[in-house]
Amino acid sequence: MRLDLTKHLKEMLCAPGLSGYEEPIRKVVAEAWKDLSDELQVSPLGSLHALKRGEGNDPRPKVMLAAHMDAIGLMVTAIQDGLLRFTQVGGVDPRILPGQMVTVHATAQGPKNAQELPAMVVMPPQHLQPEEAGTGAIGLPFLLVDTGLRPPEVNELVRVGDLISFAQEPMELTGDTLAGHTLDNRASVAAVTVCLDLLQRRRHLWDVYAVATSQEEVGIIGGFTSPVMIKPDFAIVSDVTFAIGPGWTNPISPKLGKGINITDGANMHPALFAALTRAADAMDLPYQKSFSPGMSGTDAYGIQVAESGIPVVNIGIPLRYMHTPVELVSLKDVRRAGRLMADFISELPADFMQTVTWE
Repeated sequence: MRLDLTKHLKEMLCAPGLSGYEEPIRKVVAEAWKDLSDELQVSPLGSLHALKRGEGNDPRPKVMLAAHMDAIGLMVTAIQDGLLRFTQVGGVDPRILPGQMVTVHATAQGPKNAQELPAMVVMPPQHLQPEEAGTGAIGLPFLLVDTGLRPPEVNELVRVGDLISFAQEPMELTGDTLAGHTLDNRASVAAVTVCLDLLQRRRHLWDVYAVATSQEEVGIIGGFTSPVMIKPDFAIVSDVTFAIGPGWTNPISPKLGKGINITDGANMHPALFAALTRAADAMDLPYQKSFSPGMSGTDAYGIQVAESGIPVVNIGIPLRYMHTPVELVSLKDVRRAGRLMADFISELPADFMQTVTWE
């Protein structure tokens, strides 16, 4: 298989899969990974595990590649005169919602008769808003979703608890960049796919467990649970990270398209950080360093503290406009993340863990 990265990533961006409801995106990822791995398994909490066996002697050491596949979105909380009130699933900034096209996953007639209703997030005019709405950005309680259907039809099709996902199509921009919703973190899932694809043509001693984790956006759930099942010797987490852009000029943040981000900090093992940066230097692969002095906000935290503790390191893909429907990444950075993981794994000696010490 020669991976068409853009096609693969667009397929994932077009699939719903909110936190706790990952089945649609899990099917897409499983289809891509089935021919790149030796074994597929779904965890009790919905994470996808793909095992690619190494060529070393039994018992082989295990490395886990983790990238969360779940997405932020919305959920219906009330039906009012044919319009839908809603809350957030994961972190959603209400300022970006008015005017957004969405899909209501309507299940009132049962899961076998579920329907996907095109809709939009609407903001009633200021003079029709209650006084408590204020005069600034409108909060979630004062926004509505309109399906265009009459109230009796909405009542027949939609129930409280139904999911609402972003519906914008991904867009290729100039400069090898791609814009769309849920690039956090489908971009990193795509990087893991790149790695698995490259490993088809490279010898590696270690068993490789590629994991598309569930429910990261609502508590790093897959990050806490999957390593307990797999028991890896160490893990590489891939997630997106805030790239420098409009309104975000932190000098320690990475630049879009200038290389992946390798993170040092409390959740990261110093020996793995050093080994991964050495590998990138040997490859002459562009990368940027960042520091996370506290909890990283990624699956790295959950994996690090699983059972007695698992050494972990984080690769970040720079991304602009996080948690909006127009997130932006460089496809070059996605490829670089996949290449670094593949090259690093293919060079791992069987006794590598003997070098992974705090001193």
